[in-house]
Amino acid sequence: MFQIGGIVVLFAAVFGGFLISGGSMNVIAEALPHEMLTIGGAAVAALLIGGSMYSLKKIFGEFGKVISGSKWKLSDYRDLLCLLFLLTKTMKSKGLIALEAHIEKPEDSSIFKRYPRIAKDHFALTFICDTLRMMTMSLEDPHQVETAMEKQLEKHHQEALHPAAALQTMADGLPALGIVAAVLGVIKTMGAISEPPEVLGGMIGSALVGTFLGVFLAYGIVGPIATRLKSLVDEEAQFYHVIRDILVAHLHGNAAQVSVEIGRGSVPTEAQPTFQELEEALGAIPPDHG
Repeated sequence: MFQIGGIVVLFAAVFGGFLISGGSMNVIAEALPHEMLTIGGAAVAALLIGGSMYSLKKIFGEFGKVISGSKWKLSDYRDLLCLLFLLTKTMKSKGLIALEAHIEKPEDSSIFKRYPRIAKDHFALTFICDTLRMMTMSLEDPHQVETAMEKQLEKHHQEALHPAAALQTMADGLPALGIVAAVLGVIKTMGAISEPPEVLGGMIGSALVGTFLGVFLAYGIVGPIATRLKSLVDEEAQFYHVIRDILVAHLHGNAAQVSVEIGRGSVPTEAQPTFQELEEALGAIPPDHG
């Protein structure tokens, strides 16, 4: 909702200031359709030329995040801590065979079923199961496991950043495309140099709308959206870092509750459950899962 409010304030401040200063919206309104076609069309074309089908699908799929925000809330972090507590405790107390039943078919696991939002996230589920599977294969060196996890996290993070990077590239190019549209308008004006001054003034004003539009879209809308998407990707990455920290702590021989407490320290402050809240959440787990 902050983003919608920001856009409203943006338009009110820019065009309100223009009107208060005595400007007329007639020239902008008349020039806007064809200038928008030139600049917007060229920007989309550049995105198509420089991108891939995978990137384009990701871009359109990520726009909802700009309004909705990060997918992981406080309750999700609390659930993640409880989930990893159950898995690491099962591994310690019941052995590898008991754990394999959960990580080989997580869709049938009584533990994963308790936390459906996490189980529905493909990367989180794969990341947890693959790491635990490495542990069951006697790969118990914490440094090796942590290195393997870091590579997975880095790969996922870079792929998730593609939409934001593509939009930022578009934002960087929009002012130049605005100049292109303005130059075309000037060329058109020079072709009508014999017209009266009032006609030429209107044509020059229309040409300058292209420069205005390119800068306005770049720094007022597209650039901020790209920044917002990048910050959301970075926020969501913290969720997976908590998984890494807990599993590495477990490999160092810590008890399940200690490992989870170490992971709690990695949770972003605004979503971090208190020690007492985590204790209550762990205590609420039914005995057959504890």
